[in-house]
Amino acid sequence: MWPPRVVIAAMNVVLAGCAGSALELAPISHDRPWRPTTDTSGAIQPARESTAASSYVLPSNSALSTLPPPATMIDPAHVYTLPELIDIAQSNNPSTRIAWSIARNAALAAGVARSTYLPHISASVVGAHQRARTETSLLNLSENNTTTTSGTISTLSLQWLLFDFGKRSAVVQAAEQLSVAANVAFTGVHQKLIHDVALAFYAHGAARAHVDTADKALKNATDVEEAAQQRFKRGIGTVIEVSKAQQFTARARLGQVQARGAAQNTYLALLTTMGISPLTQIKVEDLSDRKLSPAMMESIDGIIAQSLARRPDMLAAYAAQKASEAGIAAARAEFLPKLFLAATGSYNSGRVVGVSSLPGFGDQAPTLNISGTRYGSIVVMGITIPIFDGGFRDASLKRARIDADRAQASLERTRDDAVKQIVAAHNALETSLSAYDAASAFQAAARTTFDAALDAYRNGVGSVTDATIAETEFLEASNATTDARSAALASAATLAFATGGLGDVSALGVGSK
Repeated sequence: MWPPRVVIAAMNVVLAGCAGSALELAPISHDRPWRPTTDTSGAIQPARESTAASSYVLPSNSALSTLPPPATMIDPAHVYTLPELIDIAQSNNPSTRIAWSIARNAALAAGVARSTYLPHISASVVGAHQRARTETSLLNLSENNTTTTSGTISTLSLQWLLFDFGKRSAVVQAAEQLSVAANVAFTGVHQKLIHDVALAFYAHGAARAHVDTADKALKNATDVEEAAQQRFKRGIGTVIEVSKAQQFTARARLGQVQARGAAQNTYLALLTTMGISPLTQIKVEDLSDRKLSPAMMESIDGIIAQSLARRPDMLAAYAAQKASEAGIAAARAEFLPKLFLAATGSYNSGRVVGVSSLPGFGDQAPTLNISGTRYGSIVVMGITIPIFDGGFRDASLKRARIDADRAQASLERTRDDAVKQIVAAHNALETSLSAYDAASAFQAAARTTFDAALDAYRNGVGSVTDATIAETEFLEASNATTDARSAALASAATLAFATGGLGDVSALGVGSK
């Protein structure tokens, strides 16, 4: 018999470990800052709030305060093309590793489903101590006998589902279709990454072109200012003309600073899209002298049907719909009998009596039909027939049918959205190509106008207002041409992405020099 003090102490320990006591890990109040407990590195530890906090700023964790180092595979002297940037992104962007892990887990889930065709074999060894007390009475004489037995019981059991009217086959089919969907999604992630890197690359190229245009605009403004100074020295100009030319030069210098800042932002966006450190120094190819390929434009009628058959979202939705149909078959099989085989072999080292089963532990099922003799074995085969389960199987079948209907509706919605995206991307490409042609003509005319206005002003014919207006229009035309060209390249990439054909850089519509 345990002493009362020991019993009370044990009860206190048990009660102290109840789930409700874990509330001490939460903040004390809803209207005051929480002060977490940290270790020496600053990592937050699960513990009771020690002292009051006066700020909602959390402590710094030193494990999170380091930036990733610059990519070691980058050659600072090499000028990287778009295909090379995409290759780096596919190796470094976390989204590809996440999609790969999901696909591998889905494949393992299919393997788990196939494993149900195989028998489950388990072994158990337990130690037992048995104490029995018997009392006999004869002629007013009683006798107490106590028997103590110790030993071990070793068992080897087998459970095998032999036939289940297609339930396992349906479950395997559903798991395999979900694996296909995960693989398709993996490919879709890579296509999206190619698309995102291409858009970031084109945006950075346009920003760099804006910097070149801003540099030229500053040079042109300086020429106008010098012409104004010369006219003033010759006595044919005015202070107002010089001041206005200087104002125009300052404005051009501001535009140059803004253009360079925008180029730095697009460079950072490109590195972020690639998944490499923003501290990385990399040279990027300039495509400003590349022509737009005529093959960028295709007939919309010829690409929709082919696109719907290969888009990752369409293929994934189709696989999900097939998996839902297999789910219906698996739910129906639950109404049918199952044929099983079970076998148990046991060894009792101490002849422990009265033990016919061993409890299960974790995922292991209980071991039944243990013999009380030293050696024992049994093999049984039978059929189990579900009779009543409170409507569980009916509800499961209805849920499977609802899931299949939802999957079919999702497939139809995905198809409608895909058609809209393809048509919209095609229209955007057509518009951007037309805009590029118009902007190019605008740029050429504006260049001629500015050159003529500057020559006229230098020769005392024109005015500084005409020269500055012509320069402003030329700057606007140059930027419009750059933006239209970048938009055309981005639209070509978006159309290739929308059609499911963005498998490599050849679909991006970048022509030759």
